[in-house]
Amino acid sequence: MVSVDHLQRREDRWAIVDLVGKGGHIRTVPMPEWVKQTVDEWLTVAGIATAQGKIFRCVCRTGAVWGARITEKVVWHVVKEYAGRLGVSKLAPHDLRRSCARFCHDSGGELEQIQFLLGHVSVQTTAKYLGCKQRFRHAVNDRLGIGPDSCETLKSVVAS
Repeated sequence: MVSVDHLQRREDRWAIVDLVGKGGHIRTVPMPEWVKQTVDEWLTVAGIATAQGKIFRCVCRTGAVWGARITEKVVWHVVKEYAGRLGVSKLAPHDLRRSCARFCHDSGGELEQIQFLLGHVSVQTTAKYLGCKQRFRHAVNDRLGIGPDSCETLKSVVAS
């Protein structure tokens, strides 16, 4: 579970650090500034101030915060409720994770960075997750800008 002390600055930006995921894998997740502001607002409203305070807690129908943390089941119910409000009949928390990964990839995110974000040990797992396929028609090595006329340039790059 994420505690206030998991929110830290890394390389001039906010991140949730040292998350323990499935299989005991530890990862750090960068956090956009608007997410940090929203979390700060929640911490104020929920009265969570201590470093060990769990950030995500249950809120009853009256709006009162209760309990020390939320469970996976609570996350599932929240996703289902908001999906229903949007008219989406089938949506699971893992669909949101997969969608985030695809949006990152579609917006030019590097496969290795998405691997870190998801906490995958193997980049092959991330590639399968994203449905990556090798494209022969538009091969990535066609964009290198080298050919028979650039042999001298290539020799100098390799030599340095």
